[in-house]
Amino acid sequence: MKKITAIIPTLNEEIHIDEAIKSVGFADEIIVIDSFSSDKTLELAQKHNVKIIKRKFDDFSTQKNFAIDQALHDWIYILDADERVTAEVEKEILEAVEDPGKHVGFYVRRSFYLSGKKVKFGGFQRDKVIRLFLKEFCRYNGNHVHETIAAKGELGFFRHKIDHYSYRNYDHYISKLNHYAALRAKQMQSQGKTVNLYHILIKPPVRFFVHYVVRLGFLDGFSGFLIAKTHAYGVLTRYIKLWLFNQKIT
Repeated sequence: MKKITAIIPTLNEEIHIDEAIKSVGFADEIIVIDSFSSDKTLELAQKHNVKIIKRKFDDFSTQKNFAIDQALHDWIYILDADERVTAEVEKEILEAVEDPGKHVGFYVRRSFYLSGKKVKFGGFQRDKVIRLFLKEFCRYNGNHVHETIAAKGELGFFRHKIDHYSYRNYDHYISKLNHYAALRAKQMQSQGKTVNLYHILIKPPVRFFVHYVVRLGFLDGFSGFLIAKTHAYGVLTRYIKLWLFNQKIT
């Protein structure tokens, strides 16, 4: 049988780490690459048969590529700590590594949860990520907040979805968007980007409209409204932070 290395990047994931590791129990090797968590993430991870690597975080792509380089096996499965591989996807993974055809990697779609409730619309119905791939042909690319994989070859799709418990509650949602906004603003500053009234007055309401109307967020009821509003807030926050960084105020 072909062997798989599962990689779980972590930073203060004590709430998720046990279930995340169990979720990839099918893997022949599990690597937890940790950005010096200050909670019980590593204490809990050490109770499992995993390899733990501590590495200072620079960007998502570099962190994951470093872990990939440490993997013993050719097939890699990347699992964010707030994701869970379902039994149906596990079966697809094991079948794919044995008979990948021409594929060097596979997309998997995700079911998104907010406060334990599944969100079906607002753009999340189209959410997909490359999670299983051959390390020889696939690498993470760039220092973006939402990093991408550059694949040298064909990519396939799994039929079933994994579960994505990205936000425990609304406060956690806001906290994460603030974090991503700051990372993206720093990146934009390094590229010499500036801020004008278009970014402040037009882009946030357009983002709300896209999530709530174009991507059918209104079908999720109040949750859809909250998500659209929060993404608009995230866009506004990103440009406010960029302006502050450019003014050297923070």
